[in-house]
Amino acid sequence: MRATSEVQENNRVKLTVEVDESEISSALDSVVKSLGQQVRIPGFRPGKVPRKVLEARMGGAGALRSEALREALPEFYAQAVVETETDPIAAPEIDITAGEEEGPVTFEAVVEVRPNVSVAGYAGLTATIPSPVLTDADVEAQIDRLRENDGELVEVERPILSGDFVTLDLVGVDDAGEQVASADDYLYEVGSGNIIAELDDVLGGAKAGAELEATGAPEGSDPITFSVTVTKVQEKQLPEATDEWAAEASEFATLAELRADLSDRISRIKVVQAQMALREAALSSLVDLVDDAEVPDALIDAEVNERIHDLSHRLEAQKLSIEQFLSATGQTGDELVEALRVDAQRAVKVDLGLRAVALAEAMEVSDAELEEEFAKMAEQYGTTPESIREQLDQAGRTPEVKAAQLKSKAAAWLVENVTVVDEDGAAVDRSLLETNMAEDEEAITAAEAAAEEEE
Repeated sequence: MRATSEVQENNRVKLTVEVDESEISSALDSVVKSLGQQVRIPGFRPGKVPRKVLEARMGGAGALRSEALREALPEFYAQAVVETETDPIAAPEIDITAGEEEGPVTFEAVVEVRPNVSVAGYAGLTATIPSPVLTDADVEAQIDRLRENDGELVEVERPILSGDFVTLDLVGVDDAGEQVASADDYLYEVGSGNIIAELDDVLGGAKAGAELEATGAPEGSDPITFSVTVTKVQEKQLPEATDEWAAEASEFATLAELRADLSDRISRIKVVQAQMALREAALSSLVDLVDDAEVPDALIDAEVNERIHDLSHRLEAQKLSIEQFLSATGQTGDELVEALRVDAQRAVKVDLGLRAVALAEAMEVSDAELEEEFAKMAEQYGTTPESIREQLDQAGRTPEVKAAQLKSKAAAWLVENVTVVDEDGAAVDRSLLETNMAEDEEAITAAEAAAEEEE
């Protein structure tokens, strides 16, 4: 088999593929063998049906050849994709131009390919990350959080302030006057907005014994009017940060030892957080360079479908359906797809941007690097590198593996070459980001937990 490619307009490529008669004969033999196992003809055992009999049953030799071509063309097309290093993003339009009835076969496949986008200015990007520098305020904030755990509520007679804890008797009614909520001795933190934000507005400045009313819509609900009586006002008093408190609240004997430990932990976490943020910030800056008009809908649609497929699998693992998920999240199918589409478009722009950087920097994947990747995949799936390569070649997916390695190189180059600044715009010394993330599991776990909590 021989294949050539010709670039056409609108990100399309035409592959011209010539298949030798011997390869067509092999395809015919495979179809005959397959049909011989499937077709049941009186007087013949499965797999023993003569070819002439099969031809007669199929409608003649031409019909059998057509079936063979239908079965074989996708594989020949996949081989042509690998041979010409074409990167298709949609199904091809295939037209047999010769050999449909006999002899060698020639066919053309016109397919949309991934575009090469412009990322002018990629070498001068700036990435904004959280500062990796530890401050006294960072340590004091953690000390205060520890003190919060040991705080005590003390009743006060002054007007209510944000952060106070008030005890309420409350009744809620809807627009029709029907009671929909009721609670006595309900402990509420002023300013939390956990009931309705409007309640915080009327509580501020009131005192114990006040009878108040506020109307608002709790998240996901219709408007409710709450009538509340304030029965008690309390403030949280924190213990003084002393050696005695430190000894009771931690494994350290003194406040100085506790501060030193917190300084070490927070410092390592801040470095890891900055490292984790750097790659994402660099990619975000790159995304801004990719024009929306250069992003093909075919790529976005494929990414959306992949995300829906992944979501379905994760829901199945939890014994949930898409319908149940939509009901629980209060959204329609169209709203879900639209939300996924926003993320999908960004993912595609990252993909295109990194490929553009790899091209501009003349990056390549060596045969040794490709073989190393096949070896990793083989170990993961419990097979041989040769088997992995054969499967990928047959499916036309070897270019995807090379592309993934190129994008990884491009991302690493980008991270190394962006200008790094903190949230105040001050330049960040890269030496402050040097730490072995592979060894600092504690800091990584803490940083990931903080990121999940924020999300």
